Amino acid sequence: MARRREGVIAEGYPHIVATSENGAILGYTYATAYRSRRAYRFAIENLIYVAPEAKGRGVGSALLAELIARCTSQGFRLMVAVIGDSANLASIGLHAAHGFQPAGKLPNVGWKHGQWVD
Repeated sequence: MARRREGVIAEGYPHIVATSENGAILGYTYATAYRSRRAYRFAIENLIYVAPEAKGRGVGSALLAELIARCTSQGFRLMVAVIGDSANLASIGLHAAHGFQPAGKLPNVGWKHGQWVD
């Protein structure tokens, strides 16, 4: 995880971590290139994780809002959320609350938690 964070930051993308008062990680979010080809240089993909004990407390919304603000200030114009399960209603709702709109579904494209996910 530390190497991934360092790599994201080294490439010039934001990586944000939310912690509790005692230093426990409540969640994190970061952006990466959407595609490597130059034509897509203004598009990014986001990733967001909220710890189970922090869900429903506004952590995800605060993280995503800050990520969007930082990426916008860096000149990115489109953020793509590839949500790793079409049944992940919490993530779908979080992104919708921040203005994301569904653009499609890739059925059974990923293997996660012992099952195929959209």
